Amino acid sequence: MLTLYGASSPNVRKVSIMLEELGLEHEFLHLNPSGGDLWAPEFVALNPLKKVPVLVDTDGPGGEPVTIFESAAILIYLAEKHGRFLAPSGAARYVALEWLMVQMASIGPMFGQFTHFRRFAPGEQEYALRRYETQAVILFETLDGRLSEAPYLGGADYSIADMATYPWIANRHNVWGGSIDSFTHVKRWFDQLTERPAIQRMLAFYKGVEARSKEKVLETTKDDVDRFMGRGAYAMRWPGADSYTPRADNLYDELEKRRRG
Repeated sequence: MLTLYGASSPNVRKVSIMLEELGLEHEFLHLNPSGGDLWAPEFVALNPLKKVPVLVDTDGPGGEPVTIFESAAILIYLAEKHGRFLAPSGAARYVALEWLMVQMASIGPMFGQFTHFRRFAPGEQEYALRRYETQAVILFETLDGRLSEAPYLGGADYSIADMATYPWIANRHNVWGGSIDSFTHVKRWFDQLTERPAIQRMLAFYKGVEARSKEKVLETTKDDVDRFMGRGAYAMRWPGADSYTPRADNLYDELEKRRRG
């Protein structure tokens, strides 16, 4: 028995794509990330980072139950267990893993920060907004270059690297108010993946998840949101850190000193 703890975020959707591609029956437990569900002791026992997704497989290695958090780890686990969407060895395996890590280390964090400052702090942090927008554009250019060379991110074959990246493209470019049409190879790849039956099933399922998420938001308090965002009473400081004032080792100051000799 498989149980997926999740919400409507891209990181959960990528696991749902994999489950659909493999045709695996599973239970979906819908949590409200901003409403306190992730801080419940029973969930923290599954993932101390207090994040979704989490996958519980009662038939794990050796027939024993296993709990896995972090979406990339879940994708690799399912790929290796079922022998699909990740080459068992050789160069093709590591190319797919490279691009999976690009999504985890760059696309997710950079797209997520751009979305955060655009949606939740408009006009407050212009530098942060411009910084993450720049990073988002650079990543789209990088993806476009890669997909000009190969049909899929991992090369000739569709893999977990594509599954991991697709929801971030689908969810994020729509809320940024722009278009991916300028990135012709990304657009070709995105449209091609959207037609896959498994992704169509995922998209149909998440219409209901999104509707339930909107209902759950009505149950969320300001304190819940502050905890989720890490602000207000929940904001933390590095132990012993000084106040956030300009430092003498500011990069621009150092460069200016060098220019002046």
